[in-house]
Amino acid sequence: MLAVLLTACGPQRQSVFPPTLTIQQMRVQPSGAWQLSLRIQNNSYTGMNYQSIEGQLQIAQGIPVRVHTKFDLDIPTFAGDVVQVDVLPTPEMNQALQAIAGKGSAGSMPYTLNGTVHCMPNLEDHPDNKNPRDFPFTSNSFLSPVPGVPNTYR
Repeated sequence: MLAVLLTACGPQRQSVFPPTLTIQQMRVQPSGAWQLSLRIQNNSYTGMNYQSIEGQLQIAQGIPVRVHTKFDLDIPTFAGDVVQVDVLPTPEMNQALQAIAGKGSAGSMPYTLNGTVHCMPNLEDHPDNKNPRDFPFTSNSFLSPVPGVPNTYR
């Protein structure tokens, strides 16, 4: 019983869990690049500082393209935030997009976003914990045209 009481007096244990990453919105830029608004949902019981993403985006069964960006984003416990990433689509990806563009919200295009997100617990919440974390992520969903907003998909 004494051992149980003494462990309760120790430092609070930190629960860190992998975040969820999804495409919140995608816009086709005048240059032809796709600007992805990636939503990072912090699923940890502590604030996290997200620093970079390394991954790939695959549309339908096509060849994946690289998704990579560095940033400095503090996300509080169980909150989310958005980071912008530009990707260069393949001709096949543009063809898939054109196939659904005229269908409005009835059209949809499957995607897979996967890779690794690099982060560490927020030092303001836990100044003694400076352990970086690398979490793999995978997101499978669909993009559909936004009615009335040209070149925008959600």
